[in-house]
Amino acid sequence: MAFSAAGNSGPLAQINVTPLVDVMLVLLIIFIVTAPMVSMPIPVNLPQRTTTVVPPTDPPPPIELRVDASNQLSWNGQAMPVAGLQARLHEQAQAHAGNLPELRINTDPGSEYEVTARILAAASNAHLDRIAFVQ
Repeated sequence: MAFSAAGNSGPLAQINVTPLVDVMLVLLIIFIVTAPMVSMPIPVNLPQRTTTVVPPTDPPPPIELRVDASNQLSWNGQAMPVAGLQARLHEQAQAHAGNLPELRINTDPGSEYEVTARILAAASNAHLDRIAFVQ
């Protein structure tokens, strides 16, 4: 709102349109720049309908890993060294390539974190992504 000068005591009812024109010009430039991008087609590969039915496969049994207070690792109740875990997880991933088993890790509160970190690193290297921590 503008104010009058020299004698008029009331305010003038004039709107300053300069900011409005600036905003409109910026919007016009944005639309001019983006209009060619919108009109170009984007290739999308959509899934196609198939008539073959793939029978569902049963998930493989989960792998139960237990770390006790003395940092000893057991695979489904059988003791094994931590050093051999990577190879055994890799074998399981190869055997169940399409349907990876779930890895269930049960650790004793007195065990060291380093053993759990090695288990998680071995599972990550074997591309096992279904990991559960159980009690």
